[in-house]
Amino acid sequence: MTTSILEIAYEQAGRLDGTPVILLHGFPYDVRAYEEVASQLAAWNALVLAPYLRGFGETSFLTDTTMRSGQQAALGHDLVEFMDALGIGSAVLAGYDWGGRAACITAALHRERVRGLVTVDGYNIQDIAVANEPTKPEWEQTLWYQFYFHSERGRRGLDRNREALCAQLWRTWSPTWRGADDAFPASAPSLHNPDFVDVVIHSYRHRYGLVEGDPRYRRTEELLAKQPPITIPTVMLETGADGLLGPSSSSDRAHFTGPYQHRLLESVGHNPPQEAPKEFADAVVALLRHEIR
Repeated sequence: MTTSILEIAYEQAGRLDGTPVILLHGFPYDVRAYEEVASQLAAWNALVLAPYLRGFGETSFLTDTTMRSGQQAALGHDLVEFMDALGIGSAVLAGYDWGGRAACITAALHRERVRGLVTVDGYNIQDIAVANEPTKPEWEQTLWYQFYFHSERGRRGLDRNREALCAQLWRTWSPTWRGADDAFPASAPSLHNPDFVDVVIHSYRHRYGLVEGDPRYRRTEELLAKQPPITIPTVMLETGADGLLGPSSSSDRAHFTGPYQHRLLESVGHNPPQEAPKEFADAVVALLRHEIR
């Protein structure tokens, strides 16, 4: 699907006349995370769409001159333009990690385009102004990969060892998921997108103020800096066994000012659609059925 700067690859399931549901993957995952979720939602007569984010899978930039930005505003713009290109006025959005960020941004800045939101581990819009403030040491150590990517050694490491490095993240972020090693090979090809390294490195440098963003997203970043509230019906899924950072649901609650439901997935790690597909799909179905009021 062609947007202003991307050719976005995506997968589709369900009825063409069904309620649109857009499932958004994170780093370093891809749309394979949603295979079981998509099949369950298709049974509810939804139109299920799972796009590959910029830098992943077959999604590609239209020109060589476009900045390979991974900043949060770029992800939000990509999602809105994807909906525009498909003629989707509004949809239920569901995502985690980078995909959860794109979904939260769209819900906050384009509420008329969002029927409902499933977000994993809270309010995923980055507060870049405080990004360099330290947190608990035990949480800081889980961010080693971000600090690694700040260096040129880290860039080269991601380039040369992308599968081994990303498989390690899968295992450590989902310590209770016994299926991580078996599932990873299906998603590994998406990490060999020619723009993967550039987009990822820019993402993890921009969020700490180490590099400039793409000027086309400056106004959106200014809006996001105000930490806008999310007013649309939301299901927040908290992962109780996430190996990345610590709990965020209580501190993030104030950002959600509309209908809201919190669901704890006690033994689930960082990749809930693949680790707990039924629970993830159930959260989307609750929004399709207008149960969150």
